[in-house]
Amino acid sequence: MNLIEELRWRGMLQDMMPGTEEQLQKEMTTAYIGFDPTAESLHIGSLVPILLLVHLQKAGHKPLALVGGATGMVGDPSFKAEERKMLDLDTLQKNVAGIKAQLERFLDFDPAKPNAAEMVNNFDWFQHISFLDFIRDTGKHITVNYMMAKDSVKKRIEGDNGMSFTEFTYQLIQGYDFYHLYTAKNCKLQMGGSDQWGNIVTGTELVRRKARGEAFAFTCPLIKKADGTKFGKTESGTVWLDPKRTSPYAFYQFWLRSTDVDAESYIRIFTFMEQPEIEDLIAQHRQDPGQRLLQKRLAKEVTIFIHGEENYNFAVEASSILFNKDTAALLSSLSEEDLMDLLNNIPKYEISRTEIEAGKDIVSLAAESGLLPSKSEARKMVQGGGVSINKVKASGIDMIVNAESLLRDKYILLQKGKTYIVVQTV
Repeated sequence: MNLIEELRWRGMLQDMMPGTEEQLQKEMTTAYIGFDPTAESLHIGSLVPILLLVHLQKAGHKPLALVGGATGMVGDPSFKAEERKMLDLDTLQKNVAGIKAQLERFLDFDPAKPNAAEMVNNFDWFQHISFLDFIRDTGKHITVNYMMAKDSVKKRIEGDNGMSFTEFTYQLIQGYDFYHLYTAKNCKLQMGGSDQWGNIVTGTELVRRKARGEAFAFTCPLIKKADGTKFGKTESGTVWLDPKRTSPYAFYQFWLRSTDVDAESYIRIFTFMEQPEIEDLIAQHRQDPGQRLLQKRLAKEVTIFIHGEENYNFAVEASSILFNKDTAALLSSLSEEDLMDLLNNIPKYEISRTEIEAGKDIVSLAAESGLLPSKSEARKMVQGGGVSINKVKASGIDMIVNAESLLRDKYILLQKGKTYIVVQTV
């Protein structure tokens, strides 16, 4: 199975220029994808282009990861409702450095290999080009009519906010990247998301008109959830690849919570599992969806790929806190972010900080929080050893809950069987 066939069955191929598959079969081909340095970390929306580069390299081709230190100053307007906020040079350089460090974990940069990956930054060549030189030597090759015909441009111009000249030039600047990499590194292929098709094709036109060469392109679909909501977003915000921004536990939980329909799609796109194994796993999952075999394997594969096996094992352990005994120590060790994520879907009972600091007997707290319907029921349950605080059995009806019982100085987890209540101080 060649690269294009591999990407096609995985659902990672949308548009492709004629001759692209033949070029990839003919010789080792250098190809690139651009990454927008709008933040110091990539997010899971960036996983698809990362995986495209990994698949490309596995197939024997040479990947270039371009970080847009120059284009980041302009901001890609493709299918955006309004102009992006401009970033200063210091912020851009910090973001570029963070993204480069992440990409170097996923690709093989061993210079001894003929298809070793390389990092490039378009600021390195644009910083030496003057505005007059650019419009004279490059701008003359692409007509305004050609640029205006792009859907991404038309939608912005027809919208309420219009489009600045700065943004209008973006496709020409990105097109020049392709031309530069073609002439400097014999790069013949650009890949990207389907929203980049117009910009990518402009690059192939510049190669044809300015360098008298032939360049190729293909795009992958933009990932969407089956319910129409945005992929990569949760109630707490964007899911990042940086463990300081999104913990490995929260990252693992994102994939584990995938719907059955989404998991069948994601397992093809976001893992390197082979087709027969995936099809067999999907068949097993459909026989008993309640076991969530698909989601568990998906979460495992992606978490190990991004965060390593040790962090994956911790995420699995942390996920078992609510369902297993003897997990009090693990519960206490969770960071505030992981703890909040764990307790997110559990009913909350708010209590004043002053009241907890003064001390509250366990029977009253269990009844007032709603864990049990009355103090008499709570008393019986506590006496029978059926109530736990932070996964530890309540010692007796005389037990006093105070500030020392708080997890991360704010929360208490009450439990009766499989029923939980989060007591939260305010």
